[in-house]
Amino acid sequence: MTQKLLPAAEVRAGIVGTGFMGRVHARAVRQAGARLVGVAGRSAARAEQARPLLGADRAYRSADELIESGDVDVLHICTPNHLHAPLVLKALDAGLAVVCEKPLATDADTAALMAGRAEQAGVVATVPFVYRFHAMIREARVRMADIGSVSLIQGGYLQDWLLEPVDDNWRVDPELGGPGRTLGDIGSHWWDLAEFVTGDRISRVCGQTAVVVADRVTHSPVLTEDVATVQFATTGGALGSLTVSQVAPGRKNRLFLEISGTAASLAFDQEQPEVLWLGERSGSRTLQRDPMTLSAAARPYSPLPAGHPQGYHDCFEAFVADTYAAIAGRAPDGLPTFEDGARAAAISAAVLDSAREGRWVEC
Repeated sequence: MTQKLLPAAEVRAGIVGTGFMGRVHARAVRQAGARLVGVAGRSAARAEQARPLLGADRAYRSADELIESGDVDVLHICTPNHLHAPLVLKALDAGLAVVCEKPLATDADTAALMAGRAEQAGVVATVPFVYRFHAMIREARVRMADIGSVSLIQGGYLQDWLLEPVDDNWRVDPELGGPGRTLGDIGSHWWDLAEFVTGDRISRVCGQTAVVVADRVTHSPVLTEDVATVQFATTGGALGSLTVSQVAPGRKNRLFLEISGTAASLAFDQEQPEVLWLGERSGSRTLQRDPMTLSAAARPYSPLPAGHPQGYHDCFEAFVADTYAAIAGRAPDGLPTFEDGARAAAISAAVLDSAREGRWVEC
């Protein structure tokens, strides 16, 4: 089966999932110039309630009805993690392009299966690793050529939204979210960003995990990690470390990446996305996002003039626009595919194995 080539204005999109991520996807679909034909949710009533909020033409009674309708060309899957695989496989069998939220699946083997099936189907299948679409991340990727041989990759992803026992969510349940909650939910973004910027691959990991809040409203005892620390090495010979937490007081969404080379360093903080820190022995400076001075690779992701801050929605809209460009037959640079989703799942699984077994694990 071969993907039908369609310009964005002719793409008919469907969304499964009516929560926060469904709304984010819907906005990006509309911004790309596509038509949001339908939405499906946990129930027909939930879909109908969400339909005007998402700007969809129609509410479908179920995800299966939407997939089998023949009304859509691309399906956006924004459901709890355990539903990703069955919905993706049904959509691929129907010949649809697919955008599936991360983590791609609740285990690495299933994620690899999904990536293989997408390749066999010959359709566009992408994962919203949207932090790739910050202009300053694209600039960092270009400037890797100036920092020499990489010696250290380090950073973290810190949040506090699950800090209290009264804070609860389906992601806490391993049956719904998978066995690696913090690693799969936010760690996957960091793995992807580190490998995307450096062009290097994490080859082995040594991890520790901990549950900080042992009992929550509907989950007692809690079985998925609140925090994790990871040491790693890359195929290129660099060493690295990562800290992830969903119980770090005051940290809302701090994804931080710093790369040190033999000639220079660079650092990106997602909560300060307008700047890229550049460090050398003789001094350091910050580079401001400015389309007039950015590299050719970064400029397309900087549509606003300098001084007009860009953020999460801009990144998400750029990701969906590039996905739809791929559906039209183009090949956007840096578009995160199911292969990238499977790769992140494999690293997260290796960290869980390492933490459980108390040893280094290849990945």
